[in-house]
Amino acid sequence: MTQVFRRDRVGTVSLAVVGFFVLLAVTAPLITALYGKNPTEHYGQNETGLLSPEGLPVLPNGGISAEHWFGIEPGLGRDVFAQLLHGIRTSLLIAFASAAVIAVVGVVAGVTAGYLSGLADRAFTFVCNVLLAFPALLFLLTLGPVVQTRFVGPDESEPAWMQFTVLILVFSAFGWVPLAMVLRTVVRSLREREFVEAARALGASRRHLVFRELLPNVWAPVLVHITLAVPAIVTTEAALSFLGVGINEPIPDWGRMISRGSEVFYDDPTYMVFPGVSLLVFVLAFNLLGDAVRDALDPHTVR
Repeated sequence: MTQVFRRDRVGTVSLAVVGFFVLLAVTAPLITALYGKNPTEHYGQNETGLLSPEGLPVLPNGGISAEHWFGIEPGLGRDVFAQLLHGIRTSLLIAFASAAVIAVVGVVAGVTAGYLSGLADRAFTFVCNVLLAFPALLFLLTLGPVVQTRFVGPDESEPAWMQFTVLILVFSAFGWVPLAMVLRTVVRSLREREFVEAARALGASRRHLVFRELLPNVWAPVLVHITLAVPAIVTTEAALSFLGVGINEPIPDWGRMISRGSEVFYDDPTYMVFPGVSLLVFVLAFNLLGDAVRDALDPHTVR
């Protein structure tokens, strides 16, 4: 698998790009500390000569200068480079945490349903059909205001941990279904294979069959699913923030930056370029990486 992946130049480049984004997310506090800016301070309002009376950057190209490498945000005057770096952390934290929960729930549910069959399989199928028929996006759009009304006082702002938790739980609640259905089919096929029958004939317990015979053979579809699920979660989270129901101020977020950029696009088109291009490059690289991993794990791939 490793040799096949190394021969895939697109996959190798995609892995390097994804690794670069992950490195930026991990080191964002250090980079911004060395840069001397933070993502929440209103530099344009606190310093004269950066914003016009209309709230637009005075300098050309969105206020790009030696002090503000990517310019400043129209209106509030926050540093775009610092916001962009910390926005990566927001997106990747939600995406990777959701993917981890999806992997755990999907493996447990899919392997259990595939191995036991019978009543467990019928209950699994019913739950999956209900969740697949449920309008997940509508649920995401309505859950945020409901949670804020129920658990947050009228004069309080929703804490950051609650915003992250709600998104991760909702993404996980709907995201595990496709993975579990794939694993159910894989396990139903594996349990009839000779090596499983041989282990069963030797008196192996169910625990041994599941953990020693079945699970080692389902990691490939799990890995492929996760590499394709992460970019989908990133784009969905950005879309929710764009619509105003994702991550709220003052937490930096790519979707909200793009939303703000759409409001001032005709006066300051530069502001939308950086989060838009960053989101496009990351999602494209991760999707290409997912395709490369799938090809490397597929024994029938023709090279």
